[in-house]
Amino acid sequence: DSILRQAISLYCITYVGIFILYFSVATGSYYLIFDRRMESHPRFLKNQVAKEIAFSLEAFPMLDLLTLPWFVGDVRGHSQLYDTIAEGPFGQQGGAMPWLYMAFSAALFLWFTDFAIYWVHRWLHIPFLYKRLHKPHHKWIIPTPFASHAFHPVDGYLQSVPYHLACYLFPIHKYLFIGLFSFVNLWSIFIHDSDMLCGHPLEHYINGPAHHTLHHLYFTCNYGQYFCWADKAFKSFRVP
Repeated sequence: DSILRQAISLYCITYVGIFILYFSVATGSYYLIFDRRMESHPRFLKNQVAKEIAFSLEAFPMLDLLTLPWFVGDVRGHSQLYDTIAEGPFGQQGGAMPWLYMAFSAALFLWFTDFAIYWVHRWLHIPFLYKRLHKPHHKWIIPTPFASHAFHPVDGYLQSVPYHLACYLFPIHKYLFIGLFSFVNLWSIFIHDSDMLCGHPLEHYINGPAHHTLHHLYFTCNYGQYFCWADKAFKSFRVP
């Protein structure tokens, strides 16, 4: 029950977790998906991959420290995470309702975080904040998967707040939350692989790598995380 022991344990788990996820998934995406011809683009920096990795490794310690209070709050029971189906909404009545709520909470998590991150991301492009926080991430005009976490730690923290806030606003099963939290980190890597494939039926609905590559190229479009609806609603959508 020691809060100090919990904090140290959670910091270590989070750091090791993001380290493993970043290097395994970003490396796989870089060698298996990323179009290496993009490295010949005139806006691709010299030794860019090494610089992206170095920037990410520099950001991880402070980023994990900033997010630590949220995780400590989770394990100390201050959030609405629940451990078992029976403890969650509709758990006592059994049947299909607890499982339907879990599906609903996953959809709500994705909708809420997508909408919140859209605005956090858009506000980070306000000149005062952009110059101080978000500009380092846009150093990578032609990003590789290793650019996914190569940002100022406060920038990365602000864009992570909606994920943490979600389970303080509505109940989520703890394993579902861990799965969703891992998914959004995977998605962040996925949309940085500079894949410019377009013309598919989902490009007006799903914010994929081509959309985010345009964001890095033009700075004023496609602020969304997973979906395109907020960009369309607030006039910042640019079709690949």
